Amino acid sequence: MLLVSCGKGNDQKAENTETDKGSGSSTASITIKGSDTVLPLAQQQAERFMAKNKEASITIVGGGTGVGVSALMEGTTDIAMASRELKTKEKLELKGAKKDVKEALIAFDALSVIVNPKNKVNQLTREQLEGIFTGKITNWKEVGGSDAKIVAYSRETSSGTYEFFKEEVLNKKNYASGILMMPATGSIVQSVGQTEGAIGYIGLAYETKEVKSLAVSYDQGKTYVKPSVAAAQDKTYPISRPLFFFYDASAESKVKPFVDYILSAEGQKTVLEIGYVPLNK
Repeated sequence: MLLVSCGKGNDQKAENTETDKGSGSSTASITIKGSDTVLPLAQQQAERFMAKNKEASITIVGGGTGVGVSALMEGTTDIAMASRELKTKEKLELKGAKKDVKEALIAFDALSVIVNPKNKVNQLTREQLEGIFTGKITNWKEVGGSDAKIVAYSRETSSGTYEFFKEEVLNKKNYASGILMMPATGSIVQSVGQTEGAIGYIGLAYETKEVKSLAVSYDQGKTYVKPSVAAAQDKTYPISRPLFFFYDASAESKVKPFVDYILSAEGQKTVLEIGYVPLNK
């Protein structure tokens, strides 16, 4: 059974897939929870893995990195999907819960800053992004756009993407109180696509024609780079991050075949096909 809470560019949805596992493999039922950024990748990998391993059963639910880590701590998931590393507090809590957590780096992701396609702004510096999401910049005319109010969307605090954006783009500063927090990445895509003055941030794989991604500068406007797999691979695009699976060592024998599949040449080819950045070029 494959339950997917959210797909590329959409709000949450559920879809069930059943297949039979091939000969020579033991039956495995795996539960995966966490990052909405990793969700489309895990979905595709699970579908392909189950096609090859016909008695395998993989259940996948999004909700954010924090949700996945909490579920791992509570023993309600086998794998936690994450778009950030574990926090020190989480490591201590997991240790206190007697969880020997293993980490698997499965891919990289470029974080796209998106606006409505009608917005004439095509590029922003890191400093301008910081100003927008901390509330210092409130009108598009302040960054070369029309005289219109900026409507900023963010993921909720349980999201690893929320944490990463705060650390790497806002320079650890707090988000403005008026930022609109959304429960899923697909919700940000939909809201920005429907609101002319909107801006948000999403994983590269969630990009659709309903939104426009911006070029970003991390050198005070000297060079601007648009998000892409190639730009993330050669490290010219500055907002990229690693994606992880975390799991308890006690479940390693059960989850390792799936983890190994993602890390295989075939699995990493899938990473590239659906818009993520593979571990190797």
